[in-house]
Amino acid sequence: MGNAKRNNRKFYFSKSKGRKIEASFSGGDITSDAGSLLLREADKSMKLTEQLAPLIPDARHPLYITHSMKTMLKQRLYGLALGYEDLNDHNTLRRDIALQTATDNSKKLASSSTLCRLENTTDRKTAVEMSQLLVEFFIQSHKNPPEELILDFDATDDLTHGNQEKGAYHGYYGHECFLPLYVTCGHHVLVSYLRPSSSDQALHAWPILSLLVKRLRQVWPNVRIVFRADAGFCRHRIFNWCERNKVSYVVGIGGNARLKNLAKSLIADAKNCFEATQIKQRLFTDFNYKAGSWSQERRIILKAEHTDKGSNPRFVITNLMDDPQTVYDSHYCLRGDMENRIKEQQLDLFADRTSAHAWWTNQFRLLLSTFAYCLINYIRITALAGTVLARAQCGTIRLKLFKIGAVVLMNTRRIQFLLSSSYPAQDFFIRIANKLLCPG
Repeated sequence: MGNAKRNNRKFYFSKSKGRKIEASFSGGDITSDAGSLLLREADKSMKLTEQLAPLIPDARHPLYITHSMKTMLKQRLYGLALGYEDLNDHNTLRRDIALQTATDNSKKLASSSTLCRLENTTDRKTAVEMSQLLVEFFIQSHKNPPEELILDFDATDDLTHGNQEKGAYHGYYGHECFLPLYVTCGHHVLVSYLRPSSSDQALHAWPILSLLVKRLRQVWPNVRIVFRADAGFCRHRIFNWCERNKVSYVVGIGGNARLKNLAKSLIADAKNCFEATQIKQRLFTDFNYKAGSWSQERRIILKAEHTDKGSNPRFVITNLMDDPQTVYDSHYCLRGDMENRIKEQQLDLFADRTSAHAWWTNQFRLLLSTFAYCLINYIRITALAGTVLARAQCGTIRLKLFKIGAVVLMNTRRIQFLLSSSYPAQDFFIRIANKLLCPG
């Protein structure tokens, strides 16, 4: 069935007050993604795809190129930001006049097969250079040198699909998966690094930390840097390196028998206080501790907590000098916000859509998700600061600002987007657009 005939096919809904409700996909140039224009302006301001395109290998003969690398990257990144996770979506999206306009095109965009070939041309060199660009975008986001940077490290599971390269069963998560490593600093994602789940949770965390610190101190020599992570990254070699290079650390550490023995007095105090008052108890102290493989003693923070569910002690290793409760509550616990960055990547921007067979293709897809996050985060920190969406997650920003219906009219002189008259945040949308056009 041809497209024209299929689009004119009518279908019906139940009657409304005696009148038939008739529908067909024959409305012409109407889009549900008018907010893609905001992504276009963010991209132009950041020069994201302009800097990203030269990093992707392109072996095509120049005479036979229909879709430039820059255009295809825009199509793929904007598609992810708009909520389209699958390459097959682009078989229809390529005809969407809003996406064509956002990518500065007036013809059909690349098909899913063309985009698939793009993804399968990438290699290790491409992934390394894209990862370096992520750090450069983070640096460019600062108008003034920061006094302190807290680098949060965490890993998560990424479910595999069939017989994929380096897929493996993970005992903790209970399924076959990859184990990507993320590094964030506030709302910024600096690293999204795909790893086999058969590896140690802290695999390559030390060299990545070293590279990040070296680059950040090249730009900001006096910046204080803090390495923060959960107990999966408690490695004495990382601590040794941090101490040699004047990097602070605050990291969870598992409660082994020796630690629990050192903590038993305060744990007992917390239990006794709870039994006497029936009020949740949180007591803090610190002490020095040296594991067998360590070269020296290090400071351990103990939180002895007791509630109606029982005892819940927690241990943190640190070289910070603040009092124990401040270290735990104001430094270590704030690492939980990193979980929101990972959720945005995986739930809102499909970072777990690593279903290709080839390893480097999946790493490329993970990085594409992160660059799509960079676009939305740029809008958040540049245009949404001080608004009700200043701390909104990517999915909320998409729903509020990108998914807007519009009729698109185009002639040789101009392109008109006639946005829905019933869109509830019209003034807000105009202000955001103006801020992106004039970010200074």
